[in-house]
Amino acid sequence: MGGAGYLGSVVVPVLLSEGHQVRVVDSLLYGGHSLLDLYHEDNFGFVEGDIRSMELVERALDGIEAVVHLAAIVGDPACARQPTLAREVNFDASLQLFDLSRSHGVKRFVFASSCSNYGKMMGPSDYLTEDAELRPMSLYAETKVAVERVLLNTSNAPADNKPAVTVLRFATLFGLSPRIRFDLTVNEFIVELMTRRKLAVFGGQFWRPYIHVKDAARAIALVLDAEIEKVASHVFNAGDTDQNYQKKQLVELIRAQVGNNVEIERVHRDEDPRDYRVSFEKIKKQLGFYITRTVADGIREIIDAVNQGVIVNFEDPRHRN
Repeated sequence: MGGAGYLGSVVVPVLLSEGHQVRVVDSLLYGGHSLLDLYHEDNFGFVEGDIRSMELVERALDGIEAVVHLAAIVGDPACARQPTLAREVNFDASLQLFDLSRSHGVKRFVFASSCSNYGKMMGPSDYLTEDAELRPMSLYAETKVAVERVLLNTSNAPADNKPAVTVLRFATLFGLSPRIRFDLTVNEFIVELMTRRKLAVFGGQFWRPYIHVKDAARAIALVLDAEIEKVASHVFNAGDTDQNYQKKQLVELIRAQVGNNVEIERVHRDEDPRDYRVSFEKIKKQLGFYITRTVADGIREIIDAVNQGVIVNFEDPRHRN
């Protein structure tokens, strides 16, 4: 669900390359150009529509063994702009999708959640694990936390036909995708510094973890391929502990590659409640997950794509949520 988006359009080819049959359901809110290269794949299918439609979801679930649920109104600004829609899609439709998956005999249900659920770490040296208190500070995170709780409570209840639920709390994504986004921190900072040579950084002291979109897709594939008892009713932070950065550190990483002839305006801000460093040891130890691309690698690939003229229309609305 949501296979035409920033993450979904990377997940689908990864799954196809591993021999999975993949049926994408997407409303094409930002267009379907990211799916064009997949139509020649024999194991690819597409259903256009809104996951709030029960009839559509029931049709799409016919014969399906596993659901990867990515469909959502993604990000704090998008949810704040359309709160009613965000609750309908992110919460109501997610629970309806799970109920219909259960009634259709789906065996696995992978829910894409977010490390933003942690909100703010209690101490400056904390690395938050999957057992840390969830302190959502935005409507987007609130809906993710609410769905997580229902899914995990349901998955622990006795039932013969319930799907095995796995929750993946992703670090903030970055990197190239068929549906590239320039409203994500790393991608946005790179383009701003390359095209305008200036950047205003608000709250540069705050921490976030980051993961390349391709590695996020690999995490989903790993869960689907794992023995079901290793992932059922589990929450995994998806990322790498070494890829926690403050915003000001990100800027220095980018400046090291784009050059020093840029103007950085640092605006100190104390009121941003989101400040979290995350531990990713569980997914590493239990599933053997490792990243293949660091933040520095992602910076390099986007800079090259811009310099080579592969990316030109940075203001296209399709590139922002």
